[in-house]
This record gives sequence, structure tokens and C-alpha cells, in this order.
Amino acid sequence: MGRVADRLHSAAIHLLRRLRVEDEALGISAPRLSALSVLVFAGPKRIGELARIEQVEPPTMTKLVDGLVRDGLALREDDPDDARAVRVRATATGARTLRRGRAKRLATLRATLGTLSPGELAALGEGVDVLERVLGER
Repeated sequence: MGRVADRLHSAAIHLLRRLRVEDEALGISAPRLSALSVLVFAGPKRIGELARIEQVEPPTMTKLVDGLVRDGLALREDDPDDARAVRVRATATGARTLRRGRAKRLATLRATLGTLSPGELAALGEGVDVLERVLGER
């Protein structure tokens, strides 16, 4: 089990490094892209909630959000549930940017997977099924 864990850890890091090249072409840091992803797919969030999801401290998230707002990828809006609070939401530009980055990462991944035999691709698909189950995503 330890050997599998070690290999999976290493493979995940290498895969993310390979795909990160596409993110760098967007000109947005990985932490900002991650926060933007939450806003696009999970909807508007308060800074504290976004910080918890992203596992950073609120001051760090405030700086990340400042950059997203400055670049027109997100905006702050009044929280309808608490007049003292603000929520952050992705703008249409932010959503398009995130989707464009995802499409580029997937294209890179598809090109890499295109070198596999049908049997290897099927085996990898089964491995992804298991990984999703382990992560509780299925």
C-alpha cells in the first residue's frame, strides 16, 4: 500500500506540473485560479468561507480576491443575508477565463492520453474510477 501511495503522490505532482504550464499562459497564479474555480463552480462566497475551502487564512484570501477583482475576474457584492458582510462572485470574464484554462488543460491531457493503447486507456479509466471513489467524489 505504501508503494502505491508513493507512486500516486509522485504521479499526481508530475501531472499537475505538466498541466500548470497551461495555467501560466493565462497569467493568473495557481492560488487565484483555484479560488476563481470555487467561485465559478460553487457560486458566490464570503471571504472567510472561501479561505476555509481553499485552506488559507482570511488575510491571504483577501489578497487573492483583491487580485481577482483588480483583473476583472471577480467582484465584491453586498451579502443579502448580512448587511455587514460582502460576498465575492466570479464575473462573466472570470468564468470565461477559467473555462478557457480548463479547456487548454484538457486538450493537453487528451494529447498525452492519445499516446496510450486502448487497453492502457481503459485501465487508466478504471483507476480513475477507484480514485474518485477513494476521494468520495462518486
